[in-house]
Amino acid sequence: MRSETGFDPYLYQRFPTQEERPPEEEEGLRRIWCAPKGWEYLTVVNNNYVGIFYLGTAFLFFLLAGVLALLMRVQLAAPLMEVLPQATYNQVFTMHGTVMMFLFAVPMVEAAGVLLLPQMLAARDLPFPRLSAYAFWAYAVGGLAFFASLFVGLAPDGGWFMYPPYTSKAYSPGINADFWLLGIGFIEISAIAGAIEIIVGVLRTRAPGMSLDKMPIFAWAMLVFAVMIIIAFPSVILATLLLEIERAFNWSFFDAARGGDPVLWQHLFWFFGHPEVYIIFLPAAGMMSMIIPTVARTELVGYRLIVLAMIATGFISFGVWAHHMFTVGLPPMTTGFFSAASMAVSLPAGIQVFSWIATLAIGRPRFNAPGLFVLGSIVIFVTGGLTGVMVALVPFDWQAHDTYFIVAHLHYVLIGGMVFPLFAAMYYWIPMVSSRAMSERLAKWVFGLMFTGMNVAFMPMHLAGLMGMPRRVYTYLPGSGWDMLNLISTVGAFLFAFGVLLFLIDLARNFRMAPGGGNAGNVYGAGSLEWLPTELYSTRSIPVVKSREPLWDDPKISDDVEQGRYFLPRSATGLRETIVTSPLLAEPQYVQIMPGPSVWPLVAAIFTAFFFLALTVQAYMFGLASGVITVMAMLRWLSETDRPIAQDEVDIGAGIMVPTYMTGPRSHGWWAMVILMIVMAMISAMAMFGLAFLWSNQPGFWTPPASLGGGIPIALGYGLVVAAAVSCRWLHRMGKNWAVAPVLLAGLAAPLLTWLDIRMWSAVLAPDASGQGAAVFAILSLQGTVAAIGVLFAAYLGWRSLRGLITPTGNSTLDLACLFIGYCGAQGLVGTIFTRAVGA
Repeated sequence: MRSETGFDPYLYQRFPTQEERPPEEEEGLRRIWCAPKGWEYLTVVNNNYVGIFYLGTAFLFFLLAGVLALLMRVQLAAPLMEVLPQATYNQVFTMHGTVMMFLFAVPMVEAAGVLLLPQMLAARDLPFPRLSAYAFWAYAVGGLAFFASLFVGLAPDGGWFMYPPYTSKAYSPGINADFWLLGIGFIEISAIAGAIEIIVGVLRTRAPGMSLDKMPIFAWAMLVFAVMIIIAFPSVILATLLLEIERAFNWSFFDAARGGDPVLWQHLFWFFGHPEVYIIFLPAAGMMSMIIPTVARTELVGYRLIVLAMIATGFISFGVWAHHMFTVGLPPMTTGFFSAASMAVSLPAGIQVFSWIATLAIGRPRFNAPGLFVLGSIVIFVTGGLTGVMVALVPFDWQAHDTYFIVAHLHYVLIGGMVFPLFAAMYYWIPMVSSRAMSERLAKWVFGLMFTGMNVAFMPMHLAGLMGMPRRVYTYLPGSGWDMLNLISTVGAFLFAFGVLLFLIDLARNFRMAPGGGNAGNVYGAGSLEWLPTELYSTRSIPVVKSREPLWDDPKISDDVEQGRYFLPRSATGLRETIVTSPLLAEPQYVQIMPGPSVWPLVAAIFTAFFFLALTVQAYMFGLASGVITVMAMLRWLSETDRPIAQDEVDIGAGIMVPTYMTGPRSHGWWAMVILMIVMAMISAMAMFGLAFLWSNQPGFWTPPASLGGGIPIALGYGLVVAAAVSCRWLHRMGKNWAVAPVLLAGLAAPLLTWLDIRMWSAVLAPDASGQGAAVFAILSLQGTVAAIGVLFAAYLGWRSLRGLITPTGNSTLDLACLFIGYCGAQGLVGTIFTRAVGA
């Protein structure tokens, strides 16, 4: 295979080496990657600990949301029950859906990625361990604070979708909705941070030789999952910001009486909401595709087809968002397109299901704990998929919309497509991080109760929905024909809960956390790299990968890895390290110096949560102070990451020399910055979509925009910002001492240009007078936020330059500052033209 970096693939033939490694090398690794003690657990950044913390917190939210579900089922078990008052019931069903979708499903699979991916890829850790720690603490602190609103009567009550105008200030005057809007927006930022970590980790920290066609299928699933988050989640972040701004400052995004449109919320929300179903499903499908070959004791059938199916699912899912909007009055051509896309998205899911069945058919399956949950998942998910095709038909959807048929369909898809695979994964991978495996005998009872309870709970809901039972009702009258069906559903819910309780008992009896690698061992005989002998530094040496199932194909690989016969058998620099490889063929490019434990991600996460909570209760000064502390904590943690290393090159094994520092497109930081810019561009693009949508749907409220001629100087100014950012890197390469000056000036000029544009628009529009004004000023506010971040970049770059930390070989900070400030100018240029062109 042709090299993509000039690396000689024949060098792989030097491995495994037969030289004996001195024992002090392994002792050095243990010292550098030492276990935390006492309060140090709060500063840990190692994926082994952060991943377990993350999983535990997400599972806690699953249990809490389950308790809320049981309360709802008791209330609906019989007509006119008075267990929950109507207002409390509305809060409970809103929190149940919100917690399951936002605080359990996505964080749970993201946590699994943080824990499993480094081991599967044979990396020492993911490339930004402090970012992972920040994402976890932000999620945990913010999520628990959000859930606590239920105990003080401030929980949201508008449903997990929060449709306006019901959630506007006129109909929801308290701060209940604000807790949802700011809390969920904040938690989604944490999810995006995790997605950036996963994308860069999968593409850049794979073991040498692990080309894309040898990657574990779970890594493919997590890569598609993270890319979908990057594209979908900006939409819900923007939607929550717009609704919160409307509530706080009376801007008219969704008020039809002033030129807004509540349907705009549905477009923004469901552009995130329907792809989220597949965002949840794909990692779970990746887990299934890892577990089934082990259960069947044979290789996965159709590896390449499954990869293509995952990519196709991610692509098609973004053409399905209006699947939830067939009853809002869309044009017939639009509903026809989305109906076809809703049916087409089932095809790649079917490819994966048939691949699983084929693998089980040609192998010798064992009906152990993971095997039982895998089979249960296939049965339940296929059932949910069949009803999904039914509701993709517009005439049927008109009848079933907002009935319990949709509740049943949603739960069959999510429980079959995510919850059952998750329990299979916990039984399968717990021996990797625990000194004891779970009980196989008890697992059969857990599966039986959960499988029976799930079907008893949700199968009758199909019939109740077809008999006309609407969603979101807290009670119903006798004689409707729903009485027995609801009683059966309640019994089924408690059966399911008993199964989960039995699992918790088994977990308490047998789980003994061993983050450095549980000695329960590879109890199911899997063939992937996460079952190599590991410590807190992951594997003793990083192997050369030659197949998709290395442990099956090379029985000696575990011993060779443990004896240090592959890459990086010691710390080459005396610090935490991993190998960064090329994205396609996984050829070694350089050694990344990894940051160690730090309190600053925790501090930044806590004060980020304080910032959003302060906005919720309108404590703006405290919120401002919290924001400043958050920024200072982030800058403090970043100041330790881009540091010069004495060794320019190091030996990573068998005499292969690689650099210890990299700048430009080959560096992992450059990739992360590009992904962040895609997130910000998606937020800006969705804001522009909002302006265009209001123009096309509310033309009677449109005011002629500010003159195109008046925007020319501002557009030219933004163009100069882009030019300055591009020239800065070139000047630095030329050895000019003043090379940072252009980007510093550009970073300071961007906010001034934004202020001038706001002044110009203020003479024409007011954000609280019309939907057009609200949308235009939202675009300007987003540009002002990006410009403010650009000022921080410029200030940080100037500080590092004055301290002499920007050198010809150590200039990653300069690269990233130029990238971001250049993006700031490009967004401003596009926004300036677009706001004047729409409706001109």
